Amino acid sequence: MEKMKIGVLLSGSGSTLQSMIDHIKNGQLQAEIVAVISDNMKAYGLERAKDAGIPTMVVSLKGKSVDDYSKEICQVLENKDVKLVVLAGFLHKYMNQNKDMSVINIHPSLLPAFAGKGMYGSKVHKAVIARGCKLSGCTLHFVNDEYDEGPIIAQDIVKISSVETFETLQQKVQAQEKLTLINGLRDIISGKVKRRGNTVFITRESQSSDKE
Repeated sequence: MEKMKIGVLLSGSGSTLQSMIDHIKNGQLQAEIVAVISDNMKAYGLERAKDAGIPTMVVSLKGKSVDDYSKEICQVLENKDVKLVVLAGFLHKYMNQNKDMSVINIHPSLLPAFAGKGMYGSKVHKAVIARGCKLSGCTLHFVNDEYDEGPIIAQDIVKISSVETFETLQQKVQAQEKLTLINGLRDIISGKVKRRGNTVFITRESQSSDKE
């Protein structure tokens, strides 16, 4: 099987990127990360990419409209023949300019709850704790032109204990995010993910496949 070419956009430490790199290196993900792009030249995720031999690029967003910097990023990805873009902690809106290139994002809540502009990272977990929620989790979804409103691919639940803090919840959700993303990537790469309007279907060969 030809490996799917993936581009990653990030703004921070790149722990999700590292999880992808490790799974690819271990033969557990049939993909090739061909570009890592950040808006932050100090993002540690760029160092992780360089250590893995992945080309990196910093795109300044200062003074640019969403449409302008999205076009700039998209051009870089097109030149690398990227088929799938992963937003891995990219803290800015990205508007896909290429219909042949899918874009996915992992969000630290069970959408549509705790979503929208400005709801990311610890802000989400603080809001979840403040609301007294008993469950949280993460959502893998396709990206459209609206914040956190693209078709949902997968959701996984994280239980909240009676003594949970936003810090401990963030750790638990981040761990789950990596698993959810890797499983979702496998389904996308294998062609199991199908879209019909705003609904995503994942085809399974057998019940046992769900438990793998």
